[in-house]
Amino acid sequence: MIPTRKRIFLIIFLIIVLGLLLRIIFLYNPLLELTDVSSFRKTAGAPVLVMVFYEALCPDSKYFITKQLLPAFKAAAPIMEVQLVPYGKATTSTDSEGKYTFDCQHGITECQANTYHACVAEVINDALIRLEVVTCMIGDNRHPKDAMLMCTKQYNVDNIDLIQKCYDSSHGSELMKLNGDATHALRPPVTFIPTITLDGSQGRQPSILKDLLSEVCKLAGDTEQAEKICKKP
Repeated sequence: MIPTRKRIFLIIFLIIVLGLLLRIIFLYNPLLELTDVSSFRKTAGAPVLVMVFYEALCPDSKYFITKQLLPAFKAAAPIMEVQLVPYGKATTSTDSEGKYTFDCQHGITECQANTYHACVAEVINDALIRLEVVTCMIGDNRHPKDAMLMCTKQYNVDNIDLIQKCYDSSHGSELMKLNGDATHALRPPVTFIPTITLDGSQGRQPSILKDLLSEVCKLAGDTEQAEKICKKP
């Protein structure tokens, strides 16, 4: 039998280890990073973090992604990091079996399309290809699966099966739940879709929606890359 003093030391040791493990999980879990917009702190010289809170069937979202986001990223990829958050004005519920269900502003087709967008955003590692596929898909999301298949083929994505597996499994719903948490955590709350944050801030929305590249350049700092990209003609 273990002596009382040793039991106490053992319990204290286990509590310390458990605390360290929980700290590691909460500090380094990539899924949790998505919801922590309000506490964002930029490292000097880091790219400007552009988070796009949008909906797959929203005309304004379509316009921003095709006319502002993709062109800006092509011009300024070294000073931009884009994080896509497809959810918008949806709501999340849990059914009797504990599964997540969603009610989207533009109906069930938009929920399906949002989930495909979320899976594409996670599966495709190349930042430019990821954004090109999403831009292609949002061009016509009336048939979300067909849009995903067509656009991934157009950009030679070779892990399409992983995107479909994500959609078909509970993981797609989990990604949507996280996107919803991140969207609902925005302060001030979302009133217009798309809403864009730059380095965690919602300020200057009209200017961001009109000229994203100029607003990114204002935050990019005085690095050599930023000066080259943002210099006026």
